[in-house]
Amino acid sequence: MLYKKHILTIKILIDISLAGVASFLAFWVRLDGMLSSYVTSLYYYSIAALCVKLILILGFRTHQQVWRHSSIQDLFSLIKLCGIFIMVQSTLLFLFSTWISIPRSIPTLDGIATLVLLGAMRLIWRYYGEKDLFFYRHSDEFRQIIIIGAGEAGAMIAKVMLKHPEAGMKPIGFLDDDLSKYDQKIMGLPVFGNIQKLTDVAGNHKVDEIIIAIPSAPGNITREVVNIAQKAGLPFRIIPGLYEVVSGNVSISSIREIKVEDLLKRDPIRLDLANIASYLQGKTILVTGAGGSIGSELVRQVSRFNPGHIILLGRGENSLFNIENQVNKTFPDISFSTVVCDIRNSRRVQKIFRDFRPLVVFHAAAHKHVPMMERNAEEAVLNNIGGTQNLVKCALEFEVLRFVNISTDKAVNPTSIMGASKRAAEMVVRKAAACAKQEQSFISVRFGNVLGSRGSVIPMFKEQISRGGPVTVTHPEMQRYFMTIPEASQLVLQAAGMNNNGTVYVLDMGEPVKILDLAKDLITLSGLELGEDIEITFTGIRPGEKLYEELLTAEEGTMATRHDKIFSAKSPTLPQDLDKKMEALFIAAHGADKIDIYKAFENLIPRSNFDYLREVKVLQSKETDNANPSSERSV
Repeated sequence: MLYKKHILTIKILIDISLAGVASFLAFWVRLDGMLSSYVTSLYYYSIAALCVKLILILGFRTHQQVWRHSSIQDLFSLIKLCGIFIMVQSTLLFLFSTWISIPRSIPTLDGIATLVLLGAMRLIWRYYGEKDLFFYRHSDEFRQIIIIGAGEAGAMIAKVMLKHPEAGMKPIGFLDDDLSKYDQKIMGLPVFGNIQKLTDVAGNHKVDEIIIAIPSAPGNITREVVNIAQKAGLPFRIIPGLYEVVSGNVSISSIREIKVEDLLKRDPIRLDLANIASYLQGKTILVTGAGGSIGSELVRQVSRFNPGHIILLGRGENSLFNIENQVNKTFPDISFSTVVCDIRNSRRVQKIFRDFRPLVVFHAAAHKHVPMMERNAEEAVLNNIGGTQNLVKCALEFEVLRFVNISTDKAVNPTSIMGASKRAAEMVVRKAAACAKQEQSFISVRFGNVLGSRGSVIPMFKEQISRGGPVTVTHPEMQRYFMTIPEASQLVLQAAGMNNNGTVYVLDMGEPVKILDLAKDLITLSGLELGEDIEITFTGIRPGEKLYEELLTAEEGTMATRHDKIFSAKSPTLPQDLDKKMEALFIAAHGADKIDIYKAFENLIPRSNFDYLREVKVLQSKETDNANPSSERSV
């Protein structure tokens, strides 16, 4: 602290000394060096000018500027300081004009000279702080880097590389599709042309690596760069995402290997932050399934909006422990509670609502694996539907303002138990919406597969690739809609802010992606050759799966909302005997009767398409085998 005070004092003395020189120069320039007749005037003027400048320096705190990192903002501060000085000193000169005779242009010249001298001192200091960069730029001991993207992110990463030669990376220029940037220089580095020139530029300049610095670029741009780089035999990496860039977190360590998610990106999501903050800030928020992929990301996103308290509710203690540690580390000032609870336990759920009184609920807890739920149908019913019933009942009783149910595209014309259970959960939420008070809102948000979530294809493919293959794909024509976890979570927050009670929102998932293409991309990004290093095999469609997922039923259709990535589904009227049909479904689930569960779902969801007759045949075949065992089995 003492050292810091000494530095600030020295900087003030330097600025004041330069300010005094500026006053002398103003007289010398105005009087063409003939100062002998104005010695007394110069003396009194300089004392007054130094007092005014000292007050302004302290007022604008220009002595606290870090000269080595002087910026345009620092220059603006100096311009304002000198402008105010000119006005104040000119006023004083006018008031005391009868006592002291000085040319009226002196304060203006003094102000300009002060600006030039103070600015020059900072520029010189910055030059000496960065003088090693000039030698560094001409050194051949570093990896030569081409930066794709000459925007803010590209300029920032180039600046970081130039300031940190210890990273061993030397940027030699940019490539950008923006025609207005051609033949210009950024940070002293040329913009060579568009992305198509990558191969030529790499060959002419002995490029060692490519860095993609277009955080907002859609996946097809990233894919194009990757394809060109691979043909040129060059390694490539990427700067993470727009949020990190805006936050100023771009650094050498931010550069990472390209992931398959980068190849699937769409236009960046633009959130109405004011709208989201208005319903989260200072509120008690409950997130069910808080340890899961979507639930944990919702917790991280919600924490950015300064909630009053967050309840992390889940059944798996290990996953809850992980998100608890993340919140403690990343958001140390956030108040939160971790609650281990099974949402099927209605009494426990009611106690949690009574104790914490949440005003906003994000319901992400669910069984989601399609083939596994086909084998455990009763658990899907009791957890995905029964748990949702317990939550909405308490939300109505304890006057929750917003209840957001996370749904799935598999709920549309379901062919699986999991999809049917999520469709029924949507019905439960819509029924609660009909009973809600005017200020309450109960909605569902429906989206497709989430890249990188637990149990999704990406982790499975990575594990298969690490073992040397083969990579297993169910069918060559299998297609799915995909989103990244942060993308889906942000749109959920935005949809919740729209506050349209009873609505089922559908997120814009872009174009569906073939699972086969996803597998090929991941093999390529792993540095392997399909057919030589690793194989892809087809295993056949599993029970309950579709070739193509849908986001809407034929009866629904969509209506636009004020957000271009979110649509509202025109949901059909709920059946009048919904309670009776639900009761039949729960009776079948409690009896663990799989065939009755299928039938109850078909009765509840008319456009469901279960092949339960196949299940009947399988079960009957097993019963026959058990009743008439072969001689080989009886031995």
